[in-house]
Amino acid sequence: MPPKKKVDATPSTMKELKDTLWKAADKLRGSMDASQYKDVILGLVFLKYVSDAFEERREQIKAELTAEGFDESQIADLLDDVDEYTGRGVFWVPAEARWPFLAENAKGLPAFDGAPPKSIGQLIDEAMDAVMTANPSLAATLPKLYNRDNVDQRRLGELLDLFNSARFTGQGATKARDLLGEVYEYFLEKFARAEGKRGGEFYTPAGVVRVLVEVLEPDHGRVYDPCCGSGGMFVQTEKFLESHNKEGSNISVYGQELNERTWRMAKMNLAIHGLNGNLASRWGDTFARDQHPDLQADFIMANPPFNIKDWARSESDPRWKFGVPPAGNANYAWIQHIISKLAPGGSAGVVMANGSMSSNSGGEGDIRAQLVEADLVSCMVALPTQLFRSTGIPVCLWFFAKDKSAGAVDRSGQVLFIDARNLGYMVDRAERALSDEDIARIANAYHSWRGSPSAVSSGLDYDDEPGFCKSATLAEIKAADYALTPGRYVGSAEIEDDGEPIEEKIERLKKELFEQFDESERLAAVVREQLGRVS
Repeated sequence: MPPKKKVDATPSTMKELKDTLWKAADKLRGSMDASQYKDVILGLVFLKYVSDAFEERREQIKAELTAEGFDESQIADLLDDVDEYTGRGVFWVPAEARWPFLAENAKGLPAFDGAPPKSIGQLIDEAMDAVMTANPSLAATLPKLYNRDNVDQRRLGELLDLFNSARFTGQGATKARDLLGEVYEYFLEKFARAEGKRGGEFYTPAGVVRVLVEVLEPDHGRVYDPCCGSGGMFVQTEKFLESHNKEGSNISVYGQELNERTWRMAKMNLAIHGLNGNLASRWGDTFARDQHPDLQADFIMANPPFNIKDWARSESDPRWKFGVPPAGNANYAWIQHIISKLAPGGSAGVVMANGSMSSNSGGEGDIRAQLVEADLVSCMVALPTQLFRSTGIPVCLWFFAKDKSAGAVDRSGQVLFIDARNLGYMVDRAERALSDEDIARIANAYHSWRGSPSAVSSGLDYDDEPGFCKSATLAEIKAADYALTPGRYVGSAEIEDDGEPIEEKIERLKKELFEQFDESERLAAVVREQLGRVS
C-alpha cells in the first residue's frame, strides 16, 4: 500500500487553489448534476476556510500567551475563549466541525461504545449544524446535503483528501479571506458556465457588475439588490470600497432572493467577504412579498431575470406610480420597484434586455415616457453581445438618479447615452468580456458628464463623442418617441481626416484597383501557360 501523501502546510497560490478545488469538483461530477455538486463543493470550500482560519488564530493565541509567560493549563483554558476568535473576525468552529477531525474520518466513523457508525456525509452535515449553531450570523446558511442517497460517500471521502492540500491561511486573516473570496467567485463563474441558462439565475458576469459599481460609486449608506442572486453586486461593492481605502462598514447591505439555494449561497458569499447583510429571514418573491417594505436605499444595483411572463402582478400595487406593467413582461415592474426604493438623492443601475429601451407593447412605451418626463433616467448604456454565456439576449444598462442637479454640473432635463457595443474582447468563441479599460471608459464618460468628485479630482471634462456618447435633452428624446436606444443619439464615429481631398482619394483608389486587376490577369495568364506545358 503506498504511503499516505503528506499534507502540504504551505499556503496555496491562487492557481494551486483553483486547480485543486476544481479537480475536487470533478470527483463528484459523474454522480450528480452541476446544480447539486455546486452546493456540495461550495459548502466544503467554506468549511475548509473557517477551519483553517480558526486553527491559524488558535496558534496565534497560543504563541501570544506563551510569550506572556502563561503556563500550559492557563493557555488551554484561554484557547477556548470564543471572543478571542470572533473579536478578530474569525468564526468559532466546534471540535467536531474542524477539518483535521473530518479528514481523519474521511471514510466514516466506526461504531464506538454502543454508538452506531457514521458516514462521512453524516459527519459533514453535523459539522455544518455545529458551525451554524455556534455562529448565529450563519443560521440557515450552510448546506446539509452530504448524507443523502445521491451523494457518493466514497467519492466524498476522496474529495476531502484532495482538499487537504488546499490552504487558505498563513498570510493573515484579510489575505485569507480575499483568497477564499476569489476562489468562491471563480467557482460561481465555473458553475454558472456548467449550468448554462440556469447559471444566469445566480451569476452576473463580473465585468457587467463592475460597470454598475464603477458608475454608481456606492461608498456609503444603504445598498440594495431586490434579486440578489449569489450576492455579486455586494461583493463588487466591497471591492470598490477596498480599492478606495474605505471600510466595508460604510455601507449597509440589503437584498432579497426568490430561490432558496441561491439565497443560501448569497448568505455564505457575504459571510466569506465579511459583509453583514440583511437578506431577510428567508427567501421570497420580491413582487408578492417585499421583505424590505420600508427601505429607502442610497444605491440600488440589480440584474433582474429578463422578460418574465409569469409574475405576481397586482394592478393596485402602489409601486406602479408610472403605469401598470403588462402581465406578460415584468421588466417595467422591476424598474418601478427599484425606483420606489430610491431615497432622495439615491441612484440605481439595472441590467435589462435591449427590448426594454424601445418596446411599446402592453403600455411599456407610456411607462417609459413618464419615467423620462419625471427626469429619473440619467444614463443608458448599450452593451456588446455575448457577455452572458447563459443567454443570447442583448442587454443594456439603465441608470436612474433622484437628483441630477447634484455634482459640479447640473444635468436636470438631460440623459447621457453611451453606445458600448464595440467594446470588449472574446474570451473564447462563445463569450465576450469587458477589459479594465472598457469599464473605465464607460465610467469616466458618466462621471465627467455628471461632474462627479472623482471626475473633478481627475480633471475629466465631458464632451460628446460621435459613435460613443451623447448628452441628449428631454425634448430630443420626446422627438424620438421616447426610445432610449443609444445608437439613435450618438451617431456614427467621425472618420479620421488624413488631409487627402475625397475626390483625389477616390481617383487614387480606383487607379490602384485597376492596376491590381491588370496584375491579376497577367498572373492568371502565366498560370495557364505553365499548366499547358505540364499537360
